[in-house]
Amino acid sequence: MTASAEVEPTGVEPTAAGPRQVEPAEDAFREELAFLAAFDSGPRPPGWRLTPRAVVTFVMGSGDVLALPKGVSVDGVPSRLLISPKFVGERALVERAVVTLAGERGLLLVGEPGTAKSMLSELLAAAVSGSSQLVVQGTAGTTEDQLRYGWNYALLLAEGPSPRALVPSPVFNAMRGGGVVRVEEVTRCLPEVQDALVSILSDRRIAVPELSGTDAATVHAAPGFTVIATANLRDRGVSEMSAALKRRFNFEAVGPIGDLAAETALVRRQASAALERVSAPFSVDDVVLEVLVTAFRDLRNGVSEEGWAVERPSTVMSTAEAVSVATSLGLADAYFPGDRDPLSLLPGHLLGVVRKDDPSDAVRLLGYWDGAVRRRAESGARTWRRLWELRDVLDA
Repeated sequence: MTASAEVEPTGVEPTAAGPRQVEPAEDAFREELAFLAAFDSGPRPPGWRLTPRAVVTFVMGSGDVLALPKGVSVDGVPSRLLISPKFVGERALVERAVVTLAGERGLLLVGEPGTAKSMLSELLAAAVSGSSQLVVQGTAGTTEDQLRYGWNYALLLAEGPSPRALVPSPVFNAMRGGGVVRVEEVTRCLPEVQDALVSILSDRRIAVPELSGTDAATVHAAPGFTVIATANLRDRGVSEMSAALKRRFNFEAVGPIGDLAAETALVRRQASAALERVSAPFSVDDVVLEVLVTAFRDLRNGVSEEGWAVERPSTVMSTAEAVSVATSLGLADAYFPGDRDPLSLLPGHLLGVVRKDDPSDAVRLLGYWDGAVRRRAESGARTWRRLWELRDVLDA
């Protein structure tokens, strides 16, 4: 008898372009976007796929099942649909953001890292223009060409400046098509690169002097063009925005989730989705998730739910980091079942998060254990008592 090894199927069906780990918002929620386009036939700003009200519904969810108006039907679109909530935050903030975009003004989302600024910008771009993939990632190495245009140098040398040799930037394509372009981490771009946005947002056109005398010498922004930028408050001072650029944006601050139950539900939803992508069940207990999120909130806010003082670590204890820890707990439980309970792994993961910016912040986490965790354990809370018993993990 000979032994042979067979590769088990992964359960992931490859597409023509290959399997994707994460779908863009316009693909992940294609059915919802098509439904909302048929559901709300109200006035739309020029170039928009949905009405402003429908954009807000797409981002915040409908709450109840919606039904298409009588006599309206679209092939492949259900007549009734519940629109899922995708962003946990103030509805008023989303409404202000949508009004800003409807006025074709630049929108700047600011906040601490991990507050879903990029996700919100992606959702808004997908709902407004049907594509969230026109993106410039701001870094110290981002060049002005990435905001304007570049050249295919092989074609440039072979035939000189021509529309065929021009390499358009995401901003260039958004202007030409009347879409939304996203500029991530704009304050990480050098000031001279940021300055390119000033003229783009003011003049609404990009000149290509190399093509002077041709119809392609200037691209004018089509109706619907606008810019959504994001900036982390932790990056303030990296490349401070000029007063001229600030005036061309409406600022909206995206803060942490205020409600414990809402944040816990979001962490569960996001972690479950991450495990679903690898065909693994998410079986972390709700009590463990609530303890995880509570610890993140205490350390983030500098005060416990009970009002006890907590020394905050240097790193940002964001919801995104909480999702990452919950995902790790779920993966450990799925791939190493029975080895350890997820709660026993929590202190080690918290230590890893806290030490990201400053290893000495491990002392602050110990202080949290000796304060809030101990007091909850002494009050008789069984889960917190077990967590207190795991304190030695932090001394390792």
